Amino acid sequence: MKANISKIIRLILLALPLWGMGNIAHAQKVYICKDGDYITKDISEGLEIDLADQPDSITFTKPKIDPVVNIVYNGTTATVSIPMFLTDTVTCSSGTSSNVVLTYAGTEQEIIYNVSGSSSAGSLVIKSDYKQTVKLNGVSLTSTLGEAMRFKCGKRTELVMATGSVNTFADTNDNGLTADPTDNHKACIYTKGHLEISGAGTLNVTGNYNHAIATKEYVKVKKTVNEINILGSVGDAIHAGQYFQINGGTINIDKGTLGDGIQAEFKTDDLGAIITDDEENTGEVIINGGTINAIASATQDTKCIKADGNITINSGTLQLDAIARGSRGIQTDGSIAINQDEDATTSITITAQGAKCNLEEDEDDPHKCMGINVDGDINITGGDINITASGTSANGMKADNDINVSGGTITVAATGTSTNGMKIGNNATFTGGTTTVTSTGSKSVGIVYSGTRTVGTGATVNASWTYKKKN
Repeated sequence: MKANISKIIRLILLALPLWGMGNIAHAQKVYICKDGDYITKDISEGLEIDLADQPDSITFTKPKIDPVVNIVYNGTTATVSIPMFLTDTVTCSSGTSSNVVLTYAGTEQEIIYNVSGSSSAGSLVIKSDYKQTVKLNGVSLTSTLGEAMRFKCGKRTELVMATGSVNTFADTNDNGLTADPTDNHKACIYTKGHLEISGAGTLNVTGNYNHAIATKEYVKVKKTVNEINILGSVGDAIHAGQYFQINGGTINIDKGTLGDGIQAEFKTDDLGAIITDDEENTGEVIINGGTINAIASATQDTKCIKADGNITINSGTLQLDAIARGSRGIQTDGSIAINQDEDATTSITITAQGAKCNLEEDEDDPHKCMGINVDGDINITGGDINITASGTSANGMKADNDINVSGGTITVAATGTSTNGMKIGNNATFTGGTTTVTSTGSKSVGIVYSGTRTVGTGATVNASWTYKKKN
């Protein structure tokens, strides 16, 4: 009898907020919340709630609860916890396997995936058409099925590292099978859309098949990042479509990288043509702060930083070692601008030490080792730039078009046979800053130019000059 009375009391209490609402009450839903989850009940035909279940709250308005999916790896298994209110839109097709495959079918709310634990045979695939956040809370995954993490999402994926966490990923070394049979193995961590990395943790990545980190669209490293370590990569360490941008944090690219360190390329369609109606498809590298330490030493004709478009450096610290045959510290098919933002520091140190390429495809015109190699212009307004170039025919700085220096301190030391401190394909204009170029060795020269030479009264240039007529 007491149980029936308590049920009646609960029904009366639920009905109280509806007095005076007329027929609206007949279509009203009630939300029963407990432990960060909720279920929905329709009260149009009456409702009984057993308070013995101890709900946290009962409301007539949809509760504001973060849509969080928890993924915990434990060896060969993984536990995926999907809240009840998300089960209509988030599904897991992998069961308890350590190769987790999740699909989000919604288009209105951003799902947060909390990932933790470890597996020596684990991976994570998330399919979605909406932006998402993936929080790394101390994760270690070594995949045996393609990528360690693959985000089949054409929108933004925010990869957030918990403060102080260490997160380590490695992929398998062959294409083979993948967690999703429709995938092609592209990188250890791959996303179809934008990738933004944040959080004061550490990210360790090894690309055993191709790239370590790769995206079809842009990569952005935010100020909050502590450290990203590329421990090795068969392809590029970081390979970005559209553009690459770093605003802070430290990126360390180990000598075990066989491809380029950071490469930004134009996004292309299925036929390989550059997509021209996308304003973000610039092929640029943008450095607004942070530290990049990169070594190009394992493979000929590799670059520490490479862009299909322009390169802009506004602040930050770069330590680049291009010490393989034909390797380059920085290379762009466009132009480069080196600046120093107010209250910031721009420090660039490049060691270019290597002979010409001796690959068969380089027989007619072998690539040379260079500190900075630019197809367009070099424009410098500030910063501290130090370049050492050594090896037969090495160049400290080379621009196919103009160099314009209005500020900063530039020091280039060229040593060896037929080395050039600076090689300028057109005009050399210095209106500010201090530039010092030394050259030692047989046929080694300071500044070679093919257009006009201008040194303004506000500039100091210490160098030997050689004019070379354009071909």
